[in-house]
This record gives sequence, structure tokens and C-alpha cells, in this order.
Amino acid sequence: MSKTILEMKEIDKRFSGVHALKSVNLDLKEGEVHALMGENGAGKSTLMKVLCGIHKRDGGEITLFGEKVDFANIKDSQNAGISIIHQELNMMNHLTVAQNIYIGREPMKGGVYIDDKKMEEDAEKLFERIGVKIKPSAILGTLTVGKQQMVEIAKAISRNSKILILDEPTAALTQPEVEELFKIMADLKSKGIGMIYISHRMDEINRISDRITVMRDGEYIGTLITKETTKDEIVKMMVGRVIYGDKKEQSNVSPDAETVLEVKNLNRGKEIKDVSFSLRRGEILGFSGLMGSGRTEVARAIYGADAFDNGEIFINGKKVNIKTPNEAVKNGICYLSEDRKQYGLLLDKSIAENSVLASLDDYIKAGWINDSKIEKDAVRENDKLKTKTPSIRQLARNLSGGNQQKVIIARWLLKDSDIFIFDEPTRGIDIGAKSEMYTLMEQLAEKGKSIIMISSELSEIQRMSDRVVVMCEGRITAELDIKDATQETIMKYATMREE
Repeated sequence: MSKTILEMKEIDKRFSGVHALKSVNLDLKEGEVHALMGENGAGKSTLMKVLCGIHKRDGGEITLFGEKVDFANIKDSQNAGISIIHQELNMMNHLTVAQNIYIGREPMKGGVYIDDKKMEEDAEKLFERIGVKIKPSAILGTLTVGKQQMVEIAKAISRNSKILILDEPTAALTQPEVEELFKIMADLKSKGIGMIYISHRMDEINRISDRITVMRDGEYIGTLITKETTKDEIVKMMVGRVIYGDKKEQSNVSPDAETVLEVKNLNRGKEIKDVSFSLRRGEILGFSGLMGSGRTEVARAIYGADAFDNGEIFINGKKVNIKTPNEAVKNGICYLSEDRKQYGLLLDKSIAENSVLASLDDYIKAGWINDSKIEKDAVRENDKLKTKTPSIRQLARNLSGGNQQKVIIARWLLKDSDIFIFDEPTRGIDIGAKSEMYTLMEQLAEKGKSIIMISSELSEIQRMSDRVVVMCEGRITAELDIKDATQETIMKYATMREE
């Protein structure tokens, strides 16, 4: 039996009267991957910030390697052997890999000059230790997100960390990078390093973790042994109900449903290669493929966000010439980007302002903006979507990921769009919000709206799609009826590279 290296008992935390953590328990064993799960707002990040000394706890106790600890700041916890690797990496892209690893701890030459040669040699040994090939002299910003994450792990190992906290570590990784990460984690486990793994991805949790602790609304719900539990048990603990649906067995769209969008022979450099497909009224057309397959590039070309070299687009049988997003919107097409914060929302504007962004002209008369009508219509659409907010005047940046997504949908409902392009619609949102998003998409389809859904989650593709288009390296490699779209078949075509 591995020894316990960390115990958090009855942890309590309040913020201005809000009871964020209520007697939460968590323990970690040597050489264990312990998954921490819960919806957004469950308290996972707050608990980790208490552990690392970022927040001071109001109650409970923390025991590390058999001794009670009370960290004043994150530097104290790092010195004690705890490192956290955030989902959004906090590194310096203009510095080299070695400089990022040893910043503030650089080896010195004669006590005056930084010894760059030794620093790079030390970094090289670190990478050899964890089995990663990265050039220490490379500028960090030139690396992929996956490689940058490996640098973060190397940095933690360089501090002799015995506990790693990984927060949604695979969110922006390609499948090969995920495999590389898991290989490194397995190696770290064998060396006795304990890891707390925060993720919403059930398949990953089942594969990588030894135990699972579930939190809900700031409370400790329970701890499970991974191999002895099921997905439904975990979900019930997280949200109090089963919300995962089964694979869709057959299309909900009539074979004679009219075609609302047709794309013919679309090309753009090496990113889009002779792409042709059609979308029917009331259909959810899933686009599957590995990162870099060209799915988002196709969506952005259709939406007018990026120019394409040649090809044709038809809407309701009529050829259209879409050069800008504004022209796409006029033709009834809307696009919900995978990066809603950068491309979808004005974060420092209210829910109401974001909701009417695409139809603002409808609220202006004789140069005056009708604020009361804006609020009334925004309230109506966001109420339909059950957007959780104390006020329609709340800033968009203060909403959870799922509710931010709903505000964007409200915008396009107000514009009465007919074709919805959802790019990674559930990325970064919790498991309860996922279920709500699926229901919203199904309701849109039932009302005759047509949806292109780009997703990297095969279970999501299988649950939601009526048909599945699979892409690899800019080409469509398969178009599958949902009844034929097994995960093995999709993955076969997603990796079908050109000879």
C-alpha cells in the first residue's frame, strides 16, 4: 500500500459571505493519479489554490509528508514540493526553453554572469529524465502548446516537486501530444510522484486515474476507486442526475429534407483540399478529425472569416459570394468560435449588449438606441436558454463558460439565423452545461435550424450527429451515416493520410 503524502481535512473557505468550500476532504498517495472532478463552480480550483497558499483557508488542516503545513504563498508550496500546471500556461514566450525552466534560479558563472551553457545542459538532462525531445535553446513561443506543457512539467521536476497538480492538461493538445503526456505521467508515477488531475473528460479519467474525488457546490461528495466505478456513477455524484445520452442510432432527418447549404470543391492552400458536402434542414452534421485536419478552416471559409482560393457555396440552391462574416450573417449563417472569449464576446460589455451585437441596427431609430427594447429582447432570449445570471447587465467576463456560450446563441436567435456552425461547442464547459448545450442544439434542429458541429470528442459526435463528415489533412476522407459511425471507423478515416 502506497503511503499517503498529502491530506486535506475539513477545508473551509469563504469569500465575502460566499461559502466556497464546505468541509472538503482530499488525500493523495505516493505514485498515484487522483482525479478531481466537479462542474465549473464546484470549488476544484479554489481547493487547489488553498493547497498552494494562494488563498488562506478559514478552517480545516493540511498535512504534507506527515507534517501539518500552512503556506503563506505559492512560493512556500513550491519549496515544499508542490507544483501546479495551469490550463492556460503562464510562461514567457520570448525566452528560451532553458530560461523559462530556470528563471529566478539561473546557474551563475563567477557569481556575476548567467551560465547559459550549464543551464541548457541541465535542461537537456531534465528532458532525458522525462523522455521528451525538446531543444533547450529553442524560443518557447515557437513550440506547440503540448511541448510548452512538457516544459512546464520539466520545470516542476527541476524543483524536485513530489506533487503535481494538472488542471485540464489535455484541453489544447493533439492526440499524439495527449499520448506523450500520459506516457510522461506513467513514468512520474513509477518514480513515486503523486498527481492531482483535474479534467472533464471521462475517457481520460478512466484511463489515467487511480481514484476520483467528486465535488459539488463547494462540498465533498465522495471518493471512488476508478476501476470499480462507472461513468454514470461519477456523473450522478457531480450533478445529481444521469446526463450522458447514448449514441444516436439513426438520423432524425427525413431523407427528402431540403438542402440548405451546399459546398462544392472548396480549396485554400494546403489547409482545405477540394472539400464538398451538403447540409439539410433540421440536420446536425458532425465534423470529426484530429487537430489540424482542416475542420475549423472550412468553417471560417464558409463564414467569410478567411478567404478561399476557389470553390462554390450555395444557400437554398442559390450560389452566394461570401467574402466577409457580415455577408455570411446576411445569408443566415452564424459561427460560434471555439475561442468564444477572443472571437465571440465583448467581455467587458453586458449580457444585453452582447446578445444584440449582430442585430444592433434593429434597435436604432433616428440615431437613438432603444435600450429598453434591447434589455427586453435580451432577457426574453436568455430566459429561453436558461442563462444563469443575477442580471442582464452582468458583464460577459463574469459568466461561466457554458453561460457565455448561451449568450452567443441568444445573439444568433435574435438575428434569426438558419445555419449554425458550432466549433467545439462544449470545450471548457462543465458536464452539466454540456447536457444543456446538447438539449439546445437538439431544440434548434427540431425548429428547422441546421447545424454544423465541429467536435474533437468522439462521444459528442456520436451522440449529436445525424451524419458525420471526417477530415484528415485538409481533405474529407469519409461521410458516414450515424448508424455506421463507430469510434473505430471515425478514427480510421481521421488518420487516413495521403500516400
